[in-house]
Amino acid sequence: MGQSSRSLPGASGRGYPVVGILDLGTSKICCIIASRTNPPRLMGFGHQRSRGIKAGIVVDLDEAEQAIRAAVAQAERQAGVTLDDIHVSIAGGQLQSSHFSATAEVASGIVRDADIARVIDGARHFCHRDGRALVHMNRIAYRLDGSPGVRDPRGMAGRLLAGDMHAVTADDGPVRNLCLLIERCFLRPVRLTPTGLASARAVATHDELRAGVTVLDFGAGTTSIGVIADGHDLFAASIPIGGNHLTFDIVSSLHTPLAEAERIKVLYGTMVEASSDERDVVTYPRSGETEMELYQTTRAAIRDLIRPRVESLLAQATERLVASGLQAYGGGRFVLTGGAAQLVGLPVLAGRYLGANVRLAGPRPLAGMSPSSCTPALATAVGLVAEAANPATLDLAEPRDASAGAGYLGRVGQWLREAF
Repeated sequence: MGQSSRSLPGASGRGYPVVGILDLGTSKICCIIASRTNPPRLMGFGHQRSRGIKAGIVVDLDEAEQAIRAAVAQAERQAGVTLDDIHVSIAGGQLQSSHFSATAEVASGIVRDADIARVIDGARHFCHRDGRALVHMNRIAYRLDGSPGVRDPRGMAGRLLAGDMHAVTADDGPVRNLCLLIERCFLRPVRLTPTGLASARAVATHDELRAGVTVLDFGAGTTSIGVIADGHDLFAASIPIGGNHLTFDIVSSLHTPLAEAERIKVLYGTMVEASSDERDVVTYPRSGETEMELYQTTRAAIRDLIRPRVESLLAQATERLVASGLQAYGGGRFVLTGGAAQLVGLPVLAGRYLGANVRLAGPRPLAGMSPSSCTPALATAVGLVAEAANPATLDLAEPRDASAGAGYLGRVGQWLREAF
């Protein structure tokens, strides 16, 4: 791809190295091009209605390809660059986090790049099993002869090097299809980031990222979980339930068109109980009726209709956190984000289920981005820019020789051998 007419990876027509990100959601597809400066500056933004993607899974390659191409082209025109490399969010494929240590003997007694490469290669072999694909890996720390907390062991003396790693795996099929989709758009996926972790980088404060925080990103088709503590990605998961399910519940109960159900959810959906809700009348049409007769319900009835789904979602999120054993690392701090998180009263209800104070937050705007445009729906897109600069997260690298294999799986092997 580097030999094509497209620009060199990481280069732009304006002389700045850039990063390109792609947030693939059920309701929208966003592409951001930002400068690799500190702080990063927004250079181009593309936004399209999502097609061909459902709950983080590619369900129609042609439809999804058209939507991605349109979003990327829109961002490229604004930025005056042509992307080759892209950082992509991932929410489907039954994400699973794991923590483990990979070890290697230090051949010469002084840690070299080759020793670190053997540690990473061991981590790769540990993750690739049972039909799972490695999609995200970050270093937490190294240990040298049992001494913990080593940040960079190069040049240090020792006999046994161990790397404490966090990895996220997914079902192999959905990952293959996602990477195939990106490559059909003439782009190279250099990093896959779980949606929950990307959103956490965008909405949590610096103090929260150090002390520990759990972020719940409520999207249209999925709800993603991310836990970060001491600046390290520690846990990621995704639940295939989102705001669209609330809309479908309204459609099923009221027999109203999908667009009308979405309007009712946005305008009248609430998790807060008020005495006036029983008197607050909501009018709506029914599907398939030729006469424009309007029916009535109340805000209280809408609340009772969608609340069971929200409670079920919060219960599942709690179960995932408890099962991970990492709930305490979040420090009892929870942040809600994502487009569906703007449901009135959701933070209060979530606080009851999670047993903690919960706040709703949108992303911190990039330089050159209007603060008013940074709604919770853009948390993942903005967070991918921050995650792209995270030195502890390993990239996927293009193979340097044909023996490394073609496509995504070949890059994974080469990535882990050359990451350092």
